[in-house]
This record gives sequence, C-alpha cells and structure tokens, in this order.
Amino acid sequence: MATPQEDILRVMSNNEQSPKRAWVSGILWVMAVIIMFAAADYQERTGPTKEFKGFFTFAGETHAFELVRSGSTDADAPVVVPDPGGGLTGRVLFKRYPTDDPFTPIPMESVAGDLQGLLPAQLAAGKLEYYVVLESAEGSIRIPEEDTLIIRFKDPVPLGFLVPHIIFMFIALLVGVRTALAAAFHPVGIRKLAWTTLGLMSVGGMILGPIVQKFAFGALWTGWPFGYDLTDNKTLIMWIVWVGVAVVLAKRPSPKDWLARGAILMAAIVMMTVYLIPHSLRGSELDYSQLDEVSSLEEGQI
Repeated sequence: MATPQEDILRVMSNNEQSPKRAWVSGILWVMAVIIMFAAADYQERTGPTKEFKGFFTFAGETHAFELVRSGSTDADAPVVVPDPGGGLTGRVLFKRYPTDDPFTPIPMESVAGDLQGLLPAQLAAGKLEYYVVLESAEGSIRIPEEDTLIIRFKDPVPLGFLVPHIIFMFIALLVGVRTALAAAFHPVGIRKLAWTTLGLMSVGGMILGPIVQKFAFGALWTGWPFGYDLTDNKTLIMWIVWVGVAVVLAKRPSPKDWLARGAILMAAIVMMTVYLIPHSLRGSELDYSQLDEVSSLEEGQI
C-alpha cells in the first residue's frame, strides 16, 4: 500500500504532466483538422460529378468555362460557356448514357453574355453524354477537345438530411484521424475517440447516408449485397473496420496495448484510402434498356 507521501508525489507528478498532455493533444487535433480539410478539399476538386473546367481561345482572347456534370430531375440542366460575340455560335450534342442512341444537337442561345444550351432533365440516376461545338468564321471549337462529358441527374435532397450527412461524415473523418494519431503518438483517450468515430460513422454513413440515397435516387441501399454502388460500399467498409476496432478495444481495453492501437491505425488507413477515392465514382445509374422495354410494352398495349 502506498504511503501518504507517495500518493502526494504521484498526484504532483500527474499535475506536472497534464500541461504537457494538453499541449500534445492540441497539436494532434491541429494535425487532424489539417488532414480533414485536405481530404475535404480533395473531395471537392475530384469526382465524376464535379464541374469540368477549361478554357477556349477565340479572336486572340482566352475564355474560361465550367460545364455541369450533375443535374436535378426537376429542371433542365444548363450548359453554359462565355459568349465573346464576333459571330460565334454553339450547339450541345447529347445522348443517353450508356446507349447507342445517336447524338442529338441543341442550339445554344445568347443569355446574359453567355451561350447556353439546356440538357433535358432525366429520371433519377439517369445520365447523359454530351459535348459542345462552337463555330465561327475562324473554324470550330470542340469542348472537350477529344472526349465527352457525363452528367447524372438526381432528385432534390432536403437540406435537413443532406447537410447533417455531410457534417457527420467529415467529423467522423476528423475524429478518426485524431484517434489514429493518438494510437501512434499519444494513446490517451483512444477508446472514447474510437467509439465516437464509430458513432459518427453509424449516424452519418449508415443512417443518414441511405436516407439521402433514397431521396436522390429512390433506393435506400445500392451497395453490397444488392448492387455495386461504390459510395455505399465505401461507407460499409469504413463502418465495418471501425466496428472491428470496437471489438478489439472491448477485449483489450489497455490504451497502451499495441494490438488495439494497430487496429486503430489500420482502420484509419482504410478510412483515408476510402476518402481518396473520388466521391460518386461508379454511383447509381439508370438502366435505359429496361426503361425502353417498359415503354415498348406500354405502346404495344395501346
């Protein structure tokens, strides 16, 4: 049994270490915030639904543009490029994706200093493949120069579900990274941090995620085992690895146990890998062939 003097010395020692612990914890939180914002910025700049940015040169001047790659089912999608004048005209050529339909031209009109063409709204998860051709006496300009762009349509999602979903997912990333940094450098409070990460992932990814998916594309879950939606599957993988961390921590509760700390590090690596995969890659996609079959049957019954 410790003597009163030893108890006093231990308390004094802990008090001396607490400022150091607070300083180290603060540094780790700063690092986690930086990593989280870097991941958020990467997600913002990548992905198949991110606007396609570029520029074209006409009459010796350069004009920048952004072409849409995500649309809403309740409105036609505007394809807009700057209108420099000088007799420049444009048209948008599109077809349903992925189909063998011929490309259909849409003339672009001058609207408030821009040339604009409207792509017809599609059903939820419907996609259109398109490109732009600008023409003048100087010749023609194709945008993009060689490839085509894909735009996907989705139903409107209430902000009351969409915003919390996004917030929960990025805070889950923040706390998950902080948990990994704790496991690697300063294993104080890693159990609480790990459980918080799992809770945020459960609410943001496994509850709000399917609700957002249902509003946007009409299905709660299109990942494994029902489909190949990469966004759903990424969320499922992240959630499973953090459930695994919770199981390991339940069996090995010591914050200094390297098996538990290793499990946290592996879960964080999986999480970061998932966040480096562009958002909406291989997402929900409307099968136009089935839609055409239904239309043919309905026409045959008339």
